Amino acid sequence: IMGSSRWKVVAAVFFALVCSLSPVDADEHDHTYTDKEEVVLWMNTVGPYHNRQETYKYFSLPFCAGSQKTISHYHETLGEALQGVELEFSGLQIKFKEEVMQSTYCEIELDKAKRDAFVYAIKNHYWYQMYIDDLPIWGIVGEADENGEEHFLWTYKKLEIGFNGNRIVDVNLTSEGKVRLVPNTRIAMSYSVKWKKSDVKFEDRFDKYLDPSFFQHRIHWFSIFNSFMMVIFLVGLVSMILMRTLRKDYARYSKEEEMDDMDRDLGDEYGWKQVHGDVFRPSSHPLIFSSLIGSGCQIFSVSLIVIIVAMVEDLYTERGSMLSTAIFVYAATSPVNGYFGGSLYAKQGGRRWIKQMFIGAFMIPAMVCGTAFFINFIAIYYHASRAIPFGTMVAVCCICFFVILPLNLVGTILGRNLSGQPNFPCRVNAVPRPIPEKKWFMEPAVIVCLGGILPFGSIFIEMYFIFTSFWAYKIYYVYGFMMLVLVILCIVTVCVTIVCTYFLLNAEDYRWQWTSFLSAASTAVYVYMYSFYYYFFKTKMYGLFQTSFYFGYMAVFSTALGIMCGKSKPDE
Repeated sequence: IMGSSRWKVVAAVFFALVCSLSPVDADEHDHTYTDKEEVVLWMNTVGPYHNRQETYKYFSLPFCAGSQKTISHYHETLGEALQGVELEFSGLQIKFKEEVMQSTYCEIELDKAKRDAFVYAIKNHYWYQMYIDDLPIWGIVGEADENGEEHFLWTYKKLEIGFNGNRIVDVNLTSEGKVRLVPNTRIAMSYSVKWKKSDVKFEDRFDKYLDPSFFQHRIHWFSIFNSFMMVIFLVGLVSMILMRTLRKDYARYSKEEEMDDMDRDLGDEYGWKQVHGDVFRPSSHPLIFSSLIGSGCQIFSVSLIVIIVAMVEDLYTERGSMLSTAIFVYAATSPVNGYFGGSLYAKQGGRRWIKQMFIGAFMIPAMVCGTAFFINFIAIYYHASRAIPFGTMVAVCCICFFVILPLNLVGTILGRNLSGQPNFPCRVNAVPRPIPEKKWFMEPAVIVCLGGILPFGSIFIEMYFIFTSFWAYKIYYVYGFMMLVLVILCIVTVCVTIVCTYFLLNAEDYRWQWTSFLSAASTAVYVYMYSFYYYFFKTKMYGLFQTSFYFGYMAVFSTALGIMCGKSKPDE
């Protein structure tokens, strides 16, 4: 396994065991070299610069490879396969600390079809990515003249590799040798390698790819400060409701208890106490409701654990390690889903607990896999590297059926037996109480629409940084900021749901469960609306594949975020 950190090794072993995949012959690569040891140059993908996810195999363009055909090590992880990493051996001979003068490694017989392919790539600003010792390198395919009539191909790859001791710490590529594309000619492709000693430490070799001026900009700090001010305001508001308003309510109810029955009947009774016999009534569609709550708890657990791991381990230094870690953690936290979903369903008197367990276990995987399956058809039509291989699909299905489902079953059984018994402080009335008419702004639909504004306001600036790191060419590394935003989001969401639930119950409407869930989950609608703004005004994406990929996975992200926020409903 090339360049494996502890988490990547654990994830790879885990997936290999649960999926019963055949072992792959691969060397353990610890990023150390001896003099004149082989250094592999991997060719990854090529694609339009403005469409980051629209990538193709490097040799889908009519490039030629070097003469060296053998390879000594290579292994692809599940995360790499899902992210469309297509490493192919360049065929170039590179040895540690051995310089190579400019030399031709192959020639391209440029017929009309090949020329048209290169011209199309140049017109669409195609770039390519390579790897040396897990360090990414980017290059441009070619360029056009000022009039856009003549097109030129860069034919000379000038590599400069920095080393510190027996480790590679820096790689730079300079593209030279501009050659005009003329049909029925031969184009010689050449390369050179220069080694230089560097003072960069191996642990710091990815620092050059980070952008502190972008992620640590004062606007980022200001957004955190602004969110904290919102938290203070909301906590104060909730405290006022709990301390002052409820105290007045208790005083009014205590005064009513001192009245005789006739005065109480003639009195103007109103408020949340009138629905005490209905507030613990099971929600409508308890099976779906409990499955959503369980899934939300699991998503929150996954988010928290992955952020903590990313703060401790530099996951951005390994290809696909973030996705592999997220999949591993999601599978491992399946008992959380089963425990909270199963216990809530049992408290609400549900009897079809096996059906609830299946829905809770497969709700999120089905949503993600369904979206990926749809986008995969488009990727196959485009012959893009993002097309998920059949073996990877089988591996994901095996994880769902043989890991997630059994662990979810364990959590469901524990939840039903440990905390599945109703322990309500008062009994539920046999006949539901009629819901009186109320003002329009107290209607559940209005509360739901307004409930997501403040949670979205606390995270939308962080959304910009996250979107830019995923859809553009920034490496997100400030996971401390993300942890703070997650904490702020939780506090704001809890405060908003408490306030919304109080207003609803005070209007003598006991249908608080779904209203509380949806008032927080409506954050997802605002995030998805923001994704439209980001697409049209912050990116230059185009084409069916990239557009489908963007809006498909943004829908998945927004839905998962909404489910996570919705689980923050006030506890019964």
